[in-house]
Amino acid sequence: MEESAFNALAETELDRIEAALEACGAEMDIEPKPGGILELEFENGSKVIINRHSAAREIWVAARSGGFHFRPEGGGWVAGRDGTELYALLTRVVSEQSGESVVVKPVSG
Repeated sequence: MEESAFNALAETELDRIEAALEACGAEMDIEPKPGGILELEFENGSKVIINRHSAAREIWVAARSGGFHFRPEGGGWVAGRDGTELYALLTRVVSEQSGESVVVKPVSG
């Protein structure tokens, strides 16, 4: 996939992620940063960073529990390491770091 096509795809997905996070109900600050980065900060001071990595053609998630890399596959984003779906991982790390049980899922629009 060409870099420009990947960047457009990733930007669309980052917008969807931001909307999903805003709708999930967890107490956190969501701050979009230049260059395709979303920074989540929780009341306990922990952070999750979500960003596009153009060279690898992946979306990366950095959380307390580790770093995760997702590639576009079959209309979704899956982790190369274990096949985890992006929103399943976001549900887990946001729940862990917020201390709340939440579900992060794409918002129908």
